[in-house]
Amino acid sequence: MSDEDVRSSCFHALAVLCAQFGEDIPYKGGLDRGFAFRGRRVPFLNYQKGIYRAAVQRGRAALSINTSYDSPYDDAQTDVGFLYAYRAGALDQADNRALRAAFDEQVPLVYFIGTRPGWYRPVFPTYVLADDPARRLVTIAVGRMAGPIDDQEATIADDPIERRYEVRETRVRLHQARFRGRVLPAYRSQCAICQLKEIRLLDAAHILGDSDDHGDAVVSNGLSLCSIHHRAFDHDLVGVSPDLKVRVARRLLEDEDGPMLDLLKRFDREPIVVPARRAWQPDRERLAIRFDRFLTAS
Repeated sequence: MSDEDVRSSCFHALAVLCAQFGEDIPYKGGLDRGFAFRGRRVPFLNYQKGIYRAAVQRGRAALSINTSYDSPYDDAQTDVGFLYAYRAGALDQADNRALRAAFDEQVPLVYFIGTRPGWYRPVFPTYVLADDPARRLVTIAVGRMAGPIDDQEATIADDPIERRYEVRETRVRLHQARFRGRVLPAYRSQCAICQLKEIRLLDAAHILGDSDDHGDAVVSNGLSLCSIHHRAFDHDLVGVSPDLKVRVARRLLEDEDGPMLDLLKRFDREPIVVPARRAWQPDRERLAIRFDRFLTAS
């Protein structure tokens, strides 16, 4: 017996939380609220056990699974999905039966992936694409919501190329989310340039990008920037010198185009805010490489 109504209520409630918090949702004050189903409060997940089947469900299959922030999930990916391990213990214990039933019944579930302590990114809908009891692993594939907004259905792409694309895009977003989850707390959740503290408008900007030789996803290769300063930094309209001062491109300094441009120009040659811990502060050598690019572009 399926639980389409339970899953639909869960997905719609998560969409509301994503609209409120963004793609990453805190457990406290967010996911811990659960969702309403026929007058009852239903939890989204069991973060201690990983595999979760709600008490209100009639079907056998899990509603959600989760991976903690410090899980080495990067080592458990394939071209078609994410590898997820059975729970330790007997192969036929209740949680493992619920996980394997999601494969047998091909029902959608939520994959909650920890992006920083106490925060999760819900990836939904997802499907158990393959079950390997010998290795005690399943493959989780990314699906999508399709159809009219008021009556959407969870589907999974039939085209293998499209499926690989969806997984790749999800991996990129998760990489960025975990990088953001390290960088923003180091900067006390404020923009290094203007000190804006609205977390929904803050990004983790790479000093050197992933494709660079030294573009590691470490805090010292990141800057916490608000959306406008991040965009300006990426386009070399704003730079940060190795002595940790903001520099604004000359063509912007010479332009007169209203108050929004003044918000960029006013920080020229001002020092940035840096993390208190020395190991988290921007790496001066990386800044020097990036600053040379800024000077060339500006």
